Amino acid sequence: MDKNRKSAYYTLLDVENDMAYSNIALKSHIRRGRPDAPAFVRELTYGVVKNKIYLDYVLGNFIRTPLDKLKPCDLVILRMGLYQLLFMNSVPDYAAVDESVNLAKRFSPGHEGFVNGVLRQYLRDKDYVKLPAREEDEVRYLSLKYSYAEWIVRLWLDRYGSEAAEALLAAGNETPDFVIRVNRLKARREDVFERLTAKGYDVRIGERAPQSLIVKGSDLLGGRMYKNGIFSVQEESSQMAAELVDPQPGELIIDVCAAPGGKTFAMAERMGDRGKIYAWDIYKRKLSQIEQDAKRLGVRIVETDAWDATRVRSALIGKADRVLADVPCMGLGVVRRKPEIKYKENDDELAAIAKKQTDILEASSNYVRPGGFLVYATCSVSREENQGVVAHFLKQHRDFKRTDMLELLPHIDKTDGFFVCKLQRNDAFPSD
Repeated sequence: MDKNRKSAYYTLLDVENDMAYSNIALKSHIRRGRPDAPAFVRELTYGVVKNKIYLDYVLGNFIRTPLDKLKPCDLVILRMGLYQLLFMNSVPDYAAVDESVNLAKRFSPGHEGFVNGVLRQYLRDKDYVKLPAREEDEVRYLSLKYSYAEWIVRLWLDRYGSEAAEALLAAGNETPDFVIRVNRLKARREDVFERLTAKGYDVRIGERAPQSLIVKGSDLLGGRMYKNGIFSVQEESSQMAAELVDPQPGELIIDVCAAPGGKTFAMAERMGDRGKIYAWDIYKRKLSQIEQDAKRLGVRIVETDAWDATRVRSALIGKADRVLADVPCMGLGVVRRKPEIKYKENDDELAAIAKKQTDILEASSNYVRPGGFLVYATCSVSREENQGVVAHFLKQHRDFKRTDMLELLPHIDKTDGFFVCKLQRNDAFPSD
């Protein structure tokens, strides 16, 4: 049996049955199965996840049984086969069908004839499969074409209009660049660029973040440069959030939602490892990774602690020069990396998450000294989580003013979607 498709199958079954994150499950199954073409496995796996709604729509034209009544193993195999037929020009049609049948023989014995029949009927009648007319139901049309839950399509149509919303939907299905942040404590970006190029990697300078490099090539994280802390993996939009904080050497910084630590270390490196950064997260288990990365990067000023960011630590009220509140969010800006986000069933969570973000921003503001800065950030692209939260906060806090704001959109900026707003506290606390 083809080890590559087997690894993809196991990953997709984990996603289907256990709601596993595809990137985590994929990494695990590539490590276990040792496929000989990992790039093929990634393309097939992410392709199926990113296009699930559209694949199911097409399959529904050739299967009488409702898809939610199918065994998960059959549905996964059919999606894999159809994705290869629709999108993978490097795979001959006969190979896509035959290998799907082989998977069925192994993982769904007795159903190989069903899989074979559905895929071959698609090849015969594919020209008859049409999307619903856009002018009759634009939300449904875009939802099927780009495989997003309808409420997300509606949200973006309302905010951005038809043309921009479609561009944003399409951008979410693109494969993101692999971006690294060069550790200022150990190397210059130009030197790392030259070293990686000499090793055969395709490298280009990032356009936004001053320490970013965009790299193509395999096993980058298995080499000595990564293990010795010369660089970390961090998307440019995330790096820009840390840049906007603008931490200075010797300052006291609080990162209230720090895990997994990318912005924490970007700030520490920018500070020349001088000063103090408190890195908090509500989940204690996530802090161990921050502590390990601190050792790898040679950072000594970061102190971790498990803490609920909606609560206030009285000992630190008015003590911080800068506070970063990179809050939990819907993640609508990072669907390129976490395509499962596209299939959240409804927007009920939006109001609840905005309330939590407001509570975190409120608590975080207590730590800012007079004249200090509070930076609010999300990796989402909804007004409710971004401008709405900031506007509500400013109405309640006349002692803060907005000094800077950055909104990055995948279809325009070619980065993840990100929102960052920088607020400054007045030079004196308001009188009672």
